[in-house]
Amino acid sequence: MPNPEPAALSRVHAEASDRPTRIRVDLDALAHNLHALRAHAGVPVMGIVKANAYGHGLVPVARHLQAQGVDQLGVAFVEEGVALREAGVTVPILVLGGIHAPQVTRFIEHDLEITVSSPAKLRQVEAAAEALGRKAVIHLKIDTGMERIGVHSENAGPFIEAAVGSRWCTVKGVYSHLACADDPASPMTALQLERFLDACAHFPRIGAPMPLRHLANSGGVLHFPETHLDMVRPGIALYGVMPDPASHATVDLRPALSLVSQVVYFKVVRAGRPVSYGATWAPGVDTRVVTVPIGYGDGYPRALSSRGEVLIRGERHPIVGRVCMDQFMVDLGPGGTAYNEDEVVLIGRQGDAAIACEAVAQAAGTIPYEILTGLNDRIPREYLGGTPGAA
Repeated sequence: MPNPEPAALSRVHAEASDRPTRIRVDLDALAHNLHALRAHAGVPVMGIVKANAYGHGLVPVARHLQAQGVDQLGVAFVEEGVALREAGVTVPILVLGGIHAPQVTRFIEHDLEITVSSPAKLRQVEAAAEALGRKAVIHLKIDTGMERIGVHSENAGPFIEAAVGSRWCTVKGVYSHLACADDPASPMTALQLERFLDACAHFPRIGAPMPLRHLANSGGVLHFPETHLDMVRPGIALYGVMPDPASHATVDLRPALSLVSQVVYFKVVRAGRPVSYGATWAPGVDTRVVTVPIGYGDGYPRALSSRGEVLIRGERHPIVGRVCMDQFMVDLGPGGTAYNEDEVVLIGRQGDAAIACEAVAQAAGTIPYEILTGLNDRIPREYLGGTPGAA
């Protein structure tokens, strides 16, 4: 029989699907992380929910964070912001990515805050706002070392003056992004903070009120309290995952996502008979192999071929052979036992054993961000715990 859901959690929302593979999102863990990060930083929190809330589900996560009193949300693209507004999310939403001129009207119509990263972008926003007869709410992006978008900090003065003097824009915030804060030993963060504060000093210099200053991403929140300023922007830490192996767990965070499936096939594979595409692995002795119905078509990395592990009946077992598009195989060993519909944990806890997202990323030779955001919508998601209706 399939294993039951954890007794301590109650399902409040689940996508309709009988597929044995699924993502479970613990809303109580998300709430815990939000409150722990806010208490640690001592300032308001902008919860980052871009990229489908790091694989956890954009709308259910945003609704739950709103119910938990998150101060603001951050997304990457206008489409994500519009989806949240259409789903009834009302808290302030900042779109962090660079804007495309034909989209500016949609920002204003859906009450989305706009990242303005250059004088030219400022003029585009002003034109759209004037045409609509509505002021745009903007955050100025200062480049302090990423070389991605934003005005270089040393050239920010005229940009800030133009934005403050705009008839059609309200400057709510000013921000930059930390390039190396995941590593608490990196000297880059101190340099970026210095550059950012130098740029922000231009506001009082011209007699303008200081807008919200926000700089700290997950690494900044965890490692660099001097970067917390007026608001913090935790992303992956909000979901209970460390951003980098060098990161320090300075806050008590709980992983919110589990990835589970079930055994769908069992067989004995004879010694020397290869398993999966390319015949890259074969057992040295007769062994027991099971098949699990998830693959790289779901976003589970092919790089875990003969490198990853899963939990079955509370024990670790290796993935063997190449991960296929829709399935992979697991070696139970000559004496291993499993039955069809036994739970298989790919990320998460089973009994006293656990497989962390960080460990999966390390085995795949990548970062936890890529593991989480790669899990696509072919996998149904269940939301456990939380307040009924919040998700």
